[in-house]
Amino acid sequence: MENVDTQKVGRIRHLNDLLRCKGIGGQVMMTAGLDALGPTVVNKVLRAVAAFEEFNGDNDPGGERDCATLIIDDLQILWKIDYFDRTLTFHSPDPSDPEVTRRVLTIMLAQEY
Repeated sequence: MENVDTQKVGRIRHLNDLLRCKGIGGQVMMTAGLDALGPTVVNKVLRAVAAFEEFNGDNDPGGERDCATLIIDDLQILWKIDYFDRTLTFHSPDPSDPEVTRRVLTIMLAQEY
């Protein structure tokens, strides 16, 4: 069994929640398909993603709160946080360290994945 550093996972979870809930610490992107639904739908989706709290072992096995799906007005939404290096070229060497990590939250229609 892999040794999990619970302090690192806790820091990652906190940083991911800051981005997802408050837009702090990274970039928030959305796909063209979601954007095409207009500002009313987009705002509703952004609020729902920020308010999402139904994390469990099935949808968040690593405990990082980095991905989930939800249904909003019959739309299946997928959101995902990726960890890049500061240049957005490669994966981050340490997602728990904001000094070496750029977070990107992508929100999309599930059918666009």
